[in-house]
Amino acid sequence: MAGRARTVAWTPLSQDGLNEVLEYIAEDSPEAAEKVLFVVLGVAESLSTFSERGRVVPELRDHRIRDVFVPSV
Repeated sequence: MAGRARTVAWTPLSQDGLNEVLEYIAEDSPEAAEKVLFVVLGVAESLSTFSERGRVVPELRDHRIRDVFVPSV
C-alpha cells in the first residue's frame, strides 16, 4: 500500500556512482547511457511513493536510507 509522498534525496556518493556508470556506458553508446539513466531515475522516484521499497543499507542501519537495485536494461 502506498503511503504519503516523500522526498527522494541522492547522496553525493550515489550521484558520483551513477555519473561514473553513465560515463562508462556512454563511451560505447550514448543512447544506452540515456536509457539506463531513465530507468534508474524512474526506480529512484518510485521511492517517493513506496518509501519502504528496497533494503535498508546494512552498514548504515538507517531505515531512511535504502538500496534499490535496478534490473539490467
